[in-house]
Amino acid sequence: MSKNNVLKASVVIAFYNNIKALKLVIRALETQSIADFEVVIADDGSNSTTVEQLEVLQQNSHLQIQHVWHEDKGFRKNRCLNLAVQAAKNEYLIFIDGDCVPQTHFVEDHLSEAQLGRCLNGRRADLSPKMTQILFKTNQPAHFVKSHLWQLLWNYVRGGGKNIEKGIRIPSDKIRKYLQKKNKGIVGCNFSLHKSDLLSINGFDKRYEAAGTGEDSDVEYRLRLVGIEIHPLFYKATQVHIYHSELPRSSENDALFTKIKAEKKAWTEFGIN
Repeated sequence: MSKNNVLKASVVIAFYNNIKALKLVIRALETQSIADFEVVIADDGSNSTTVEQLEVLQQNSHLQIQHVWHEDKGFRKNRCLNLAVQAAKNEYLIFIDGDCVPQTHFVEDHLSEAQLGRCLNGRRADLSPKMTQILFKTNQPAHFVKSHLWQLLWNYVRGGGKNIEKGIRIPSDKIRKYLQKKNKGIVGCNFSLHKSDLLSINGFDKRYEAAGTGEDSDVEYRLRLVGIEIHPLFYKATQVHIYHSELPRSSENDALFTKIKAEKKAWTEFGIN
């Protein structure tokens, strides 16, 4: 534990050029229910114009924000996440994407169930294009689900968005436990763990150079090999995902993951060290 036995978090944001979305994410983090955390932006090679805007964002925010950047050589999210892990000053890491807007209790909820030897597995609500437009106009992005719940649900039943129920925070442990019966894998946009647990598998495998698998399924598999518990955090630590077309998935990722599972090696030689 850190000083005074208070666990402190570093929120790692995977980012690339979408400064409009990042501004929403930072605004949402500025109004969290707790304030004692830092932000580390893992920038996978954004252009100079975006970096300049990001610097202004840093200067104007009361948050402690680090910006970790490397050269744009294609999709190298895992490499950049490893750089962010090394830069993180706090002992607990919360991973989100730069197009996922955390709701009010996001950081607090992650810390409330944090334990050594445990990886917390959250979810997101995928907004429709219509609700995404409304989100960009709101003054309080961290309160979006609470303030637009009925509109979100009405839009959902009419075919807008996906998994909107995952954006609803349920305070009751008993109800959440009932709803969390299925053992689902972690998603890269919403999970957390102690830095020491991630370092025990040498972080993210940099050989994954396309969306999917590398920053979640692979990490989960290797964490399980060293005995890390994957603990669900559904209907808690909620976030909403800004609509965009899906990124292409790579068959090379799948082939690499199949190879890693056959080898049954938790430690990757292509990680942080």
